[in-house]
This record gives sequence, C-alpha cells and structure tokens, in this order.
Amino acid sequence: MSTLITVYYLAIKNLPVLLHIFPDFSGFSAIATLIGAPASVIIGWLHLKRTQAYSAESEITVESSPYTYKLQPGTWKEAFGPLYLELLVLLRKLSEAQGLLTEEEKTHIQEIEKRMQILNSGGFIGTPRRTKIATLS
Repeated sequence: MSTLITVYYLAIKNLPVLLHIFPDFSGFSAIATLIGAPASVIIGWLHLKRTQAYSAESEITVESSPYTYKLQPGTWKEAFGPLYLELLVLLRKLSEAQGLLTEEEKTHIQEIEKRMQILNSGGFIGTPRRTKIATLS
C-alpha cells in the first residue's frame, strides 16, 4: 500500500499524461493490484529460473551448514539416529537368521551400521566440499 501511495502521488500526479489514464487513486490501485502483483510474481519466477541464483544459493547453504555430513543435535542425535541404528541391527539379525541375505548384502549393511555409529557418536560421514566443515565439532 505504501508503494502504491508513493508511486501515485509522486509520479502519476506530477505527469499529466499518466494523470489522464489514472485520474484517481482507487483506479490506479485496483489496476496496479490486479495486473502489477501477478506480473511481478511471474517476472520474478522467470528471472529465478533463468539465472543460476537459486541453485547457487542452495549449494552455498549446503556447504555452509555443518550438519550436512553429521546428525543435528537434539532429536536426530538423541532419538532418531540411535533408533535407526537399532532397527538396522535388528533387521540384519532377523534376515541373517532366516538366511535372506547374501554376503554382498551383509557387507553393505555392516558398512551402513559403521556410518550410523560414527554419526551417533558425533562424527562426520561423507566428504565435505570444504575442509573447514570437517574441523567443526
């Protein structure tokens, strides 16, 4: 509303050509709201899609977050991480007892268990893009 008032009284009131098109504020505000707002959204969306701004911002966010390669403190570290590890161990034991796993699958599950143990103990997994992330604790 502030922008509409400013544009109308500083720009349109001082230009006779535009004053003939928009003789009063209510007509200008209705047209600006009905046409200008959707047009601004569409132009902004197209601009975002054409440029690499969104993907670059996403990459920066991922790189700057120390929790990309470790569990977040709180419920993830205290509840969900240990729960997932326990479920994985129990499912592995059940599957082994019934002879459902191949050696390759057993090895794969053991690797995942090791990674979950590292995460649950507060460590990092994967390869951070920046080495500075790996030094955070």
